[in-house]
Amino acid sequence: MTSFSINFRLLTTSEWRDYKSRKSISQECYTCLMFSSLDYLLISIAALLAGAVNALAGGGTLITFPVLTFLGVPAVSASITNTVALSPGYFGGTLAQLNDLRDQKNRLWLLIPASIVGGIIGGFLLLQTGEKLFNELIPYLILLASVLLAIQEPVRAWLVKRNPSSNLEKISWLPVGLASIYGGYFGAGLSVIVLSALGLTIEDSLTRLNALKQAVAFAVNIAAAIFFLFSGQVLWTVALVMAIGALIGGVLGGKLAGKIKPSTLRWTVVTIGVIVSIIYFVR
Repeated sequence: MTSFSINFRLLTTSEWRDYKSRKSISQECYTCLMFSSLDYLLISIAALLAGAVNALAGGGTLITFPVLTFLGVPAVSASITNTVALSPGYFGGTLAQLNDLRDQKNRLWLLIPASIVGGIIGGFLLLQTGEKLFNELIPYLILLASVLLAIQEPVRAWLVKRNPSSNLEKISWLPVGLASIYGGYFGAGLSVIVLSALGLTIEDSLTRLNALKQAVAFAVNIAAAIFFLFSGQVLWTVALVMAIGALIGGVLGGKLAGKIKPSTLRWTVVTIGVIVSIIYFVR
């Protein structure tokens, strides 16, 4: 079996078998993991699919996170590694809509600090959550993310039709900050929450709100990822494989944008998410 070591110690074969079967492992080996070539292949495929899904419809975390936990990665470490690995992908989405952000600098000055603080708070809360508690929360988080992804189109339709009676833009940082805490903690479905928060407080076109959403999501994920760099729970080899896979997937997703209906892909991911959440509930 091809293997690598975190914390400079390889697990013995018996330890790894115990870990794979969800038996206890000493705390000092919490992030000591060994992966076979087949495991890496599965991780890279999942990341590639996640990158493509994020480019087309969103919800890529619902693919990569379950794969990592399936391979025996502790849930907290899986979430942290997932955030670090996929966060650079948000830069591409922000860069693509840079023109729609140029004249929204005042809004960015209001929202980005709240996004960064929220992302760090969410990351901090994740690190404070014990493995047992987070495992209990996983099915609810995945189900919530699936529901958020499912209501994405109704949310967009509502944003197009809404006619606000008052200007709440000055407090837009508050709902965005709260959404950012969720984003730093788990992340899946963050875009839908942020877009809803922006639509509630800012009167503007959907295109410009979507550009703000991309910038907020990028800030949240980068802030959480930087915070996680010092957690000692990032599986760096896995994160690198995922980052490359997600980047390639994002490029492929962009090229397939005109050939695959985002709604079809979205409902496919929602279905997968619901099934995965049921599996976690049963387990």
